[in-house]
Amino acid sequence: MTDQKQPKVLEIAENTTVNNSLISNEFLTPNQIVSRLDKYIIGQQEAKKAVAIALRNRLRRQNVSEELRDEIMPNNIIMIGPTGVGKTEIARRLAKLANAPFVKVEASKFTEVGYVGRDVESMIRDLTDQAVNMVRNEKSEEVKEKAANLAEERLLDILLPTVPSSPYEREEDDAVDGAGDEKASADLEDAINKKSREKMLERLRSGRMEDRQIEMELSTDSQGGMMQIFGPLGQMEELGGIMQDLMSGLPKKRKKRRVTIAEARKLLEQEEVQKLIDMDAVIKEAVCKVEDSGIVFIDEIDKIAAPTTGAGGKGPDVSREGVQRDLLPIVEGSNVATKHGMVRTDHVLFIASGAFHVAKPSDLIPELQGRFPIRVELKSLTEEDFYKILTQPKNALIKQYKALLQTEGVELDFTDEAIKELAAIAAQVNESVENIGARRLHTIMTNLLEELMFAIPEKCSDEKIVIDKAMVGEKLSVIIKDRDLSQYIL
Repeated sequence: MTDQKQPKVLEIAENTTVNNSLISNEFLTPNQIVSRLDKYIIGQQEAKKAVAIALRNRLRRQNVSEELRDEIMPNNIIMIGPTGVGKTEIARRLAKLANAPFVKVEASKFTEVGYVGRDVESMIRDLTDQAVNMVRNEKSEEVKEKAANLAEERLLDILLPTVPSSPYEREEDDAVDGAGDEKASADLEDAINKKSREKMLERLRSGRMEDRQIEMELSTDSQGGMMQIFGPLGQMEELGGIMQDLMSGLPKKRKKRRVTIAEARKLLEQEEVQKLIDMDAVIKEAVCKVEDSGIVFIDEIDKIAAPTTGAGGKGPDVSREGVQRDLLPIVEGSNVATKHGMVRTDHVLFIASGAFHVAKPSDLIPELQGRFPIRVELKSLTEEDFYKILTQPKNALIKQYKALLQTEGVELDFTDEAIKELAAIAAQVNESVENIGARRLHTIMTNLLEELMFAIPEKCSDEKIVIDKAMVGEKLSVIIKDRDLSQYIL
């Protein structure tokens, strides 16, 4: 394909520079997204490509004309595969790459309307809360420096008297007052106060006064004792928002406390940050973030799919289909009442996942199936995959244990043969006991290093410890051979 035929949106990705020529996350190409995911997740290329295209389509949609933009709906995805193969990690890493609000929910925790339990709309309310926290943290970073300066000024007001009280200042004031020059007295007073504040500010910034205690007034949260309100769907959030607005209009109680200057600085900075942030603007931006780039990961969706019985009927739990029907309008696109206002879900990306050991994706109601047009199957992990998981990712388990023991002055090292043996054991146990994917490595590593982690630092301080194949076999061979024991330990 020639350069003239390249889509315009790809030119934006290549030519746009943000923050000193660094490409912003929102401009990542699908290939770049997959490369980023490869740093943390081994294999599953089909699933990575599907989510990369879905994320890239977010940017493509933003560059479409307004008359067509609202018509472009996200292609929701169902990931099919056993536990521990990377379904949740793919969705979580994708949200981090996109800097998007992300929430993970379990479909099995929702109940049909009329039953006691969580309603499906709560996932959008949780997503909105997450977005508000994200935007508020971003705004806090922007005003952090200004808030620190204002906090210093308030500290100086507490530490220094507003009226001169030293003998030197009183003598100067008497001399000036005796001359009858009030303006000169005021100027001298201001100059003395300014010089004192400069000296005190220098001492504050030098860190010499951090442990000194002062008495200061702090505001208390007047909403801490609010009664939790339960009611019909939507009404609870609306009523809760009204009550929150009413309570926020009341004057906050203040009480005196004795704290160190280090603690006072943090408390005052927090208060100043809250004053500098416009929460109305934060909420507005957060709602837009949810509506345009929010990601909801629905795990265990196979648990609400009633499997077809041998007689051709459905399973006995009638509420499963009810949860699907309640979920349908949220995925299709509807308005959900939250304490931050109404939120549209038309362009929220939904990624569902399930093992589908008993039920099949076709057991979902047809309307819901149609709202998840992209289906990707994640493969079970092989021995080779386990070896790569232990060594290649940035957060590989071996790297984690090395970093932990390094804090105790112990250098931990694994031979290549030992890592291969661990991978072989993980694959063998998953096959013979139960397939829990990469989570099996956590149990194996815990059993392998349990005695070593317990002995440090008393016995193994300042040493280099090498884990070889013989040690792995010695620690784990007995457990592996005893099938009954391995079911409980590994």
